[in-house]
Amino acid sequence: MRVWFGAAFFAAVLAFFTGGARAQTQMEMNVAACDAAKKADAELNAAYAAVLEKNKDDPVFIRKLKVAERAWLAFRDAELAARYPAEDKAAAYGSMYNFCYCNALAELTRKRAAALAPWRDGVPEGDGCTGSYPVR
Repeated sequence: MRVWFGAAFFAAVLAFFTGGARAQTQMEMNVAACDAAKKADAELNAAYAAVLEKNKDDPVFIRKLKVAERAWLAFRDAELAARYPAEDKAAAYGSMYNFCYCNALAELTRKRAAALAPWRDGVPEGDGCTGSYPVR
């Protein structure tokens, strides 16, 4: 009886101080990181589609943006391959590999979405170097 009470008391104290949160397994962390990468990819796709729509009457820009996007995808893949070059990922990086890879993928993807934002949202008037960015 004492052992059970001690364990129950410890669990109650732990739940109180952690707000009821429970530790995640590595698999749960991997899934959450990869879900975040998918969300970042959806945000990137939405930004890219908005830029294409906003510039639909400028075929030269669209052609060059598509070239840039293909180059960025190649860069992203090469960057991640350089960060995690081992053939046997599990042996080299352990059970955290998917977590780390997906976090890096999400970070790169969010940065690319931010790089597309000026074409979608415009830039403040007065910048003499706006190029193809629309002025707000």
